[in-house]
Amino acid sequence: MGIAITLQKYLGQQNLQFDLIPHRRTETALRTASVSHVPKDRLAKCVVLADDAGYILAVLPASRQIHLAGVQGMLGRNMHFAAEKEIGSLFADCAPGAIPPVGRAYGLDVIVDASIDEQPDVYFEAGDHETLIHMSRERFAQISGSAKHGQFSASQ
Repeated sequence: MGIAITLQKYLGQQNLQFDLIPHRRTETALRTASVSHVPKDRLAKCVVLADDAGYILAVLPASRQIHLAGVQGMLGRNMHFAAEKEIGSLFADCAPGAIPPVGRAYGLDVIVDASIDEQPDVYFEAGDHETLIHMSRERFAQISGSAKHGQFSASQ
């Protein structure tokens, strides 16, 4: 599959530099970090959250797990995990579980866990389970746009 078309188009429009890193097929972010020899704190994973007002894309390191109470406190919204069917319709050109953390490309608001901001560079799925995108922290901040940053995760 490779890089998702929507993501590829968005990154091209933003004229951002990045590297594509192929890896053996994996099904979890922690396994991807392991087979790719990427520090798990630098591999961004995504969780799609929902409420009556819509969807939010939460971005956090593979080494951490999301705390809904932290998200709800940060946003003042009663968020819950989106259903797989909903996620599939939002990210139609991505494999299930391989969502890139680029909500703007998909028309979604984004929140970023503050622990990502501490990393010198960031890796994330390109829309399949066999390709990572690697970019500097500064470039990642550009694609995060107006995302809210805060603490909403804890170590696994």
